[in-house]
Amino acid sequence: MRILYLDIDSLRPDHLGCYGYHRNTSPNIDRIAAEGVRFQNYYTSDAPCAPSRTALLSGRFGIHTGLIGHGGTAGDYRHEGPDRSFSDRLGHESLPAFLRKQGLHTALISTFAERHSAWTFYAGFNEVHNVGRRGGESAEEVTPSVLKWIEANAAGENWYLHVNYWDPHTPYRVPAEHGQPFADEPLPDWLSEDVFEEHMRKDGQHSLRDMNSLARTHYSRYPRHGKPIQKQDDLRVILDNYDAAIRYVDGHIGQLLQSLEAQGVLDDTVILISSDHGESMGELGIYSEHGTADQATCHIPMIIRWPGKRRGAVDDGLHYQLDLAPTLAELLGGTAPASWDGSSYAAALDGREEQGRPYLVLSQCAHVCQRSVRFGDWLYIRTYHDGHHGFPREMLFDLKQDPYEQVNLADDRPDVCREAVYYYQDWHDGMMASMRWDTDPLWTVMKEGGPFHAKEYAPPSKEALVQA
Repeated sequence: MRILYLDIDSLRPDHLGCYGYHRNTSPNIDRIAAEGVRFQNYYTSDAPCAPSRTALLSGRFGIHTGLIGHGGTAGDYRHEGPDRSFSDRLGHESLPAFLRKQGLHTALISTFAERHSAWTFYAGFNEVHNVGRRGGESAEEVTPSVLKWIEANAAGENWYLHVNYWDPHTPYRVPAEHGQPFADEPLPDWLSEDVFEEHMRKDGQHSLRDMNSLARTHYSRYPRHGKPIQKQDDLRVILDNYDAAIRYVDGHIGQLLQSLEAQGVLDDTVILISSDHGESMGELGIYSEHGTADQATCHIPMIIRWPGKRRGAVDDGLHYQLDLAPTLAELLGGTAPASWDGSSYAAALDGREEQGRPYLVLSQCAHVCQRSVRFGDWLYIRTYHDGHHGFPREMLFDLKQDPYEQVNLADDRPDVCREAVYYYQDWHDGMMASMRWDTDPLWTVMKEGGPFHAKEYAPPSKEALVQA
């Protein structure tokens, strides 16, 4: 068994052709989707980066691992305490460790662990390649190491290779010679002049005001961020460069596919394509960020091309990214560790049935403190700390009618809010009852002064707002 997992940071599904996007951003990813199963309603349980990848590889919710943020106590995986044996459980029960027990050689090509000091990310891997600059590298710095690994190992019988690309993550740093492939494409209709004017009045992390400030400071060395956002059409500085980054990394994925084909193993290799989180492109007035527990941040792609399984299929069930671990366990004939929180959807790959959950609970505690509930056509968001965005305590969006989260229906549909709160409380009771700690790490974040990135952001003074 050969498995290639392509982990593309900040990749939102609705900017891929196979998910219906009108721009030609992803011809190579689309090719894999046409040969496999595309999951339409796939979500990270815990956003953003470190919480999401921890949930994926541990197979556990952040409320169980304790790692739900990027700083403070919640930035670290929980210690097992006095019950810890000679080696910790993660070393035996992580997804890579499980794959090793199934006879696969596990390899990682990523700088993620160093970027977030998330050393538990390495658990279970036979070999680790740190190829770049703590997440500051572009695909051209990653691909050579991947190609070298493929040339040396692809012909082997049993391996799992996890490859991490960063390009869709802001700041956008695609080499200048890649150009602007979407410069002549129109902006999305929903980003109207009225919406733009409203967003220009908003403050908070990665609002348009903040993006203009970042372009003068943190992003000043990246030429793609050199133009300030002053009028509606300037929004393409953000959207076109995000899409260019997707197209750029898609080209590098094409190189990997060519290499596997040259080794004679492409048709026999399982290929999984996903992300740690999405990216806001104007939702809730936020751009180029993944700082909320909403659709833009938590909805992620999942494409699985498994030789001998369904081809060109779509699964509409609700799934967490941590459901991948038990799914692989079932497909490989192994027994999933009891500590895993996920549920297998292996039957969806065979076409036997959809195995989606009735609802999902999504968490974000790095930029804001929010928990949301995704069910039916609804997304309910409950805010405990707004990260200086001015969010109300409750937000409710009909994603079928309002996919870009423009109209908060919480006041109009208290019945739906009550249903969501019941789902949330039912989930929370189950989570708290199934662990030996008595503290929800969300409240640890709150007691330590709020989400890490909100502490870094200083709301502008009244004088600064007048000048702006």
